[in-house]
Formats: sequence, C-alpha cells, structure tokens
Amino acid sequence: MWIPSVMSCCSDGPNSLLIKGNERRGESQNPVALKQKEVKFGKSLALPLMAAIVALSPIGNSTPGLQLARKSSARSASLFSRTCIGCHDAGGNIIQPGATLFTKDLQRNGVDTEEEIYRITYFGKGRMPGFGENCTPRGQCTFGARLQDEEIKLLAQFVKSQADQGWPNIEISQE
Repeated sequence: MWIPSVMSCCSDGPNSLLIKGNERRGESQNPVALKQKEVKFGKSLALPLMAAIVALSPIGNSTPGLQLARKSSARSASLFSRTCIGCHDAGGNIIQPGATLFTKDLQRNGVDTEEEIYRITYFGKGRMPGFGENCTPRGQCTFGARLQDEEIKLLAQFVKSQADQGWPNIEISQE
C-alpha cells in the first residue's frame, strides 16, 4: 500500500511539492530506496482556488450591501407568497392563463417593466385586483389588506427579476 506524505520543497521553484511515498510491500525497507515524486501545480489552479476561497470566506459574504440584498430578496419572496402566490404560483396564472408572469406573456401584455408591474399591482387590471392603499375604482381593488408603496415596489422588482430568470424554484421563508 502506498501512502503519500507531503513536504514543501523549493527545488524547482515555489509552485512545486515533494511527495515521498512509503514502500510497497515486498520492496526493500531501506530509507534510501524510498521513491520521490515531484508534483507541479499549474498556474491554472491558482485562480479558481483563490476565487473559491474568497467566495466561501465569511468576510467576502458579509458586506452590508449583500446582506441588504439578501434580506430584501427574502422579504420580497415572503411578500409574494402572502399576496400573489394564490393566483401566480411559480409565475403562472390560475385565473387567466394568458396573463402569466413569464417574460413572453408580460411583453405580449405590455407589462414588461417594473413600472408597469407596479402600476397593475397598485391599481389592478382585468381580473387582477389592485393592492395599493389609494386604489380606485373600488370594484377593481382587493377586499383584503392593502399594501404600502414600498411593498408594491419590492413586489414589482421581485416579479421582474424572477421573470428574467425564468421563475426558478425558490424557497420562500415566512417572516
């Protein structure tokens, strides 16, 4: 059985390691007879390794902007779950199949910008009720709880983002 032991060595420069192998059964036990192999690490490994270290580092993942984006995304997903998922689960539309939240339907229906998504979420359109605090006419607005402007903006950003990504499977946590 061959068990490698690794020691640093600088015989061929800083990118080399010296590996000494234990003897295989049946070979001489003489320490001088130990085989030595030299392994060079290519420069192509250095960049991906450093990228992985930075990506997995708690320092790289704890920037305030990134934390805020994650928190905002989680809040948006939770808000979508509470108010929209009943009709628009996974971006679909159980009431009106041609009015899904997928990019092709949003574009066909002239609702492919965050501003248009905001407007329809606020005031409603067709069978979709409006959720805005000052939604009118009364019959077009939801009978349930109304949303604040900031919440509707978060929903519009979330819907646009999800549509751009093809509505990937997401886990929605409750706040």
